Amino acid sequence: MKRNLLVDASRTAADIDALAAITEPDRPYTRRAFTPLFLEGRRYLEDRFRSAGLETRIDGSGNLIGRRAGTEPGRGTLMLGSHSDTVPEGGRFDGIAGVVAALEVARTIADRGITLSHDLEIVDFLAEEVSIFGVSCIGSRGMAGVMPPEWLGRQAGDLSLEEGLVMVGGDPSVSAARTDIRAFLELHIEQGPVLEEARLDIGVVTAIAGITRIEVIVSGRADHAGTTPMTGRLDALSAAARLVLAIERLGKELAATPGHFAATVGEFEIEPNAANVVPSRVRMLLDVRAELREDLDCFHALLAKAIEEVKRETGAAIAAPKVLSDNPATPMHSLAINALEAACHATGASHRRMASGAGHDAAFMARICPAGMVFIPCAGGRSHAPKEWADNADITLGAAVLLDAILRLDDELKETEDGTHTD
Repeated sequence: MKRNLLVDASRTAADIDALAAITEPDRPYTRRAFTPLFLEGRRYLEDRFRSAGLETRIDGSGNLIGRRAGTEPGRGTLMLGSHSDTVPEGGRFDGIAGVVAALEVARTIADRGITLSHDLEIVDFLAEEVSIFGVSCIGSRGMAGVMPPEWLGRQAGDLSLEEGLVMVGGDPSVSAARTDIRAFLELHIEQGPVLEEARLDIGVVTAIAGITRIEVIVSGRADHAGTTPMTGRLDALSAAARLVLAIERLGKELAATPGHFAATVGEFEIEPNAANVVPSRVRMLLDVRAELREDLDCFHALLAKAIEEVKRETGAAIAAPKVLSDNPATPMHSLAINALEAACHATGASHRRMASGAGHDAAFMARICPAGMVFIPCAGGRSHAPKEWADNADITLGAAVLLDAILRLDDELKETEDGTHTD
């Protein structure tokens, strides 16, 4: 039985609906960063932030921030938030639920006359999704002080990222890097089916999986599709298909071990790509997500072995896999994990620990402060799609967990800072 959750379910539902209505009419729910619709959504959020008694500003990296001062200046900041931008036809809850839940925490604190020793900030990070400039997590990278300066010159048509930051109210000449944040928490829909299938309320995130992109090129020989005997071909596509199946098998084997793992062949290019020509070349791009580095190392070894087997079976030439990018997993901090689990117990929320297979702003915030995440269920695990759905009751319960956790962190961090913590 869940106790009185304090937070107001009607307000979270109203905010979700209002933001969902700000979309391209023929592509629900689309509100990409650096567009007029995104700015309209920002204006709505800024108004709601102010109505909650928050002082608002936009930092140098284009993040919308609402601040409530703590009772003890100099303690530092507790931060909650996520992002309000979407992918094209992306969904009405990805990121948005986290911003609205954080806002509801701030409103409840104001309504109940709750005081915090630390400052409280609610943030809508700029461009968590891949933006029109081809890069993501622009706002959280800026706040963490790790956005590459050369990104400012990236172009989207006639608009540069530097100009885009100014357009949303940022100032590229001013660093958004922070050193005062004592803890950061983010709520997000799971974007997978685990919680729904297990009938659990909350996932407490232990780590955000690392993402490695690997290019593999298979070379064969172009021949006439009608006159070349089946036994005399060097078909690059046939060899590549065997390798794709091997990658799927390896991914399933590693996914069955402890720790999140997934391997996907997401891009596939065939040459000459003509119906009457035996394929001469295939380029494939692998997306590999691993919570544990040893699983990734194992995958590399098994992939090399699978390549050798396909080469022997088909005679095709397969170049050594080329790692295009390799971002390690980001563990969430035990301080945040413990506070969130205690909050689940206090609110009566059933929960489990789990890793995130998707990237989030929390991964960059973890570079500068103890960070944690909670997942809430989404229907069928669907995300980045118009049919993405999360029940308002789940969002509200997630907000209640955030509220309880932020109150715990305020007390625990104060005790630690004052040297009175007894654990």
